[in-house]
Formats: sequence, C-alpha cells, structure tokens
Amino acid sequence: MYRCDDCGREYDMTADAPWRCACGHALDFADQPRPASDSPPADLDRDRGLWAFAEFLPVDSHVTLGEGWTPLVEATDWDATFKLESLFPTGSFKDRGAAVTLSLAQQLGVDRVLEDSSGNAGHAIATYAARAGIDADIYVPADAKPAKIEAIERTGATAVRIEGDRQAITDACLDAVRSGEGWYASHAWHPAFFAGTATFALELAAQREWSVPDVVVTPLGHGTLFLGAYRGFRALSDAGWTDGLPRLVGAQAAGVAPIVESLHGSDAATGHNDAADGIQITDPARHDQIRAAIEATDGDAVAIDAEATTRSLARLRERGIDTEPTCAVAPAALDILRQRGDIGADEDVVVALTGTGLKV
Repeated sequence: MYRCDDCGREYDMTADAPWRCACGHALDFADQPRPASDSPPADLDRDRGLWAFAEFLPVDSHVTLGEGWTPLVEATDWDATFKLESLFPTGSFKDRGAAVTLSLAQQLGVDRVLEDSSGNAGHAIATYAARAGIDADIYVPADAKPAKIEAIERTGATAVRIEGDRQAITDACLDAVRSGEGWYASHAWHPAFFAGTATFALELAAQREWSVPDVVVTPLGHGTLFLGAYRGFRALSDAGWTDGLPRLVGAQAAGVAPIVESLHGSDAATGHNDAADGIQITDPARHDQIRAAIEATDGDAVAIDAEATTRSLARLRERGIDTEPTCAVAPAALDILRQRGDIGADEDVVVALTGTGLKV
C-alpha cells in the first residue's frame, strides 16, 4: 500500500498505481518494515549486498548485482571519513535505488519501465532493468553527452532524445506514462528508490559497529541520497539499533539551490555552478520532506559555487580519489561549515562521495 503523508490518501501497490498522489504530493510506503529484534545482529551476510538489510526493506529481493557495502576510508586532510558511493556496478549510489525499484517492478509484473535522466539515475535504471529482463525507455536531452547516452544504450535500453529543457524531458516521459507505455521508475518520485538509498545509513552504522557520526554531508539535488539517509538513520533509531540521528547537511549548486534559498533566503543561494550539473534541480519532488529531515536532525544546506567545486575536485583527485565533479560539492561544504564554526573540529563527520570520475 502507498500513502500520501500530506493528504492521507492510500493506493494499492499495483503496476497500475499512480506515480504520485491525486493532490500532487509524493507517495510513500504505508507500512515501513521493522526488524523483529530490538538489537542488531552479531553478523550480517555482506555477500547479500544491500539485501543484508532485508528486514528494513518493503520489497523482496529480486534484482541484484551485488551492490552495497561501499568502503569507508579515512580522509585525514579533511579530518573526516569518506564513504565511497562511487564503487557500484554503474559507478554511483543510484544503484541502491535502482536495485529496489526494479525488484518491485519485477514483483509487480511490469514489462517496461520509463525514466527521465541522462545521468547516473538513467544509467542505473537501464542497467538494473537489463538485469531484471525488463525493457526500459530512458528519456534524455537531445544534446546530452554522447558517452552518457551510449552507456544507457549499451544495456539494451532505448534512449529517447527530447529537445528542450529539463522540464520538457520530464513532461515527455510523463506523457508516455499516461499513455500506458510503461511504469514510471522515477528516482525522484518512486518510494522504492528511497527505500534503496536508505541502505546507505544502514550500512554506515553497521560499518561503525552500530554508532552514528555527528554529521553526514551529501550532495543535494532531488534528495535521493539525503532523504534516503535520513529515513535509514530514523529506521535504525526507531528499531533501537542506534542511539540518535546525525545532523544532515546537503550541498547544493549555487544558482540552483532551492533548499538553501528556502532556509536562508535568496542571497545565500546566488552564484553559479555549471560544474555540479548532477544536482541542478530547481524544484525537488520531495522539497517538503527534505526540509523536514533538515529540521528533524538540526541539519543544514549550503550552496557551493563553481570555483569551490573545481578546487575541491582537484584536491580529491590529488589525494587519489577520482570522483565526478558533482561529488566535490560535499567536501567543499564541509570546508565552508568548518570555517563558519557550524561544524566543530572535534566532530565526527562522514562525507558521501556519490559518483565516479570515470564517467566524466
């Protein structure tokens, strides 16, 4: 069952269910699974990948490429720990969401999925659809980088090229969904995707022997990792497996930073950042839920400009960590918040590095 946490409407979890509530709000799973034990297990089977946390997942395991258990590495130059979310089959954390979303699609008997993304989400959905034996149409900008389109098409998926801006691409995809051409496997809207990204927090706590850091910093566009992390940490706390929640900090691209603007005003979000193209989202589908997660954890969001992003990227690569430019906003945000005194020098900080530099 899906439920809208804004108006309370509920929908059966079928292949014909709407992709969002009639009121326009995003949907979530009505019943969140809870583990039977109020204490974590002594051992987890890491060979199961993220499905080692099946007790927390509302979908049965159907589709997997062994994703999960990305390493934690010390980042002494930042006085932090990095979680290398680039080390996935398709090179980004989006595989977490794709594995669970395509597992649900297979469970529901879906034979074709649609998604609008020329980047990591499109590649992940196309790849896991191929693994599931499900056809996929990925709607992409007509002028998207050829390498990105080729990565999608190598899976056997169809890259549907659309002229116009990002909204035109989404609109074309939704027109196809409404015409019955496929099931909307949206990384921004579908609750299964966020159930998958919640495993980031579950893994992180397990790797730290069921402790949580003081602060977690992630890039922030649609909030698929940021909000997933919040839900994972909250689920662990509700289950009694951990004590408390970390402060969550989202790093946005200057000039396209709607969360920062809503928190701190337009002056805090000005500038430009073409380097961080992966998070240039003007209207996040779950804006209100992202804001609620920030408030619940006493967190924050900060806008990072192109210069700071480029400088941060070079610093990462000089220290042997090859990421895509968008990832670099997260350590850049840590630097800024430390300079402001908003994150103390003695605080335990984990930074998510979300995508590989090999795709650039």
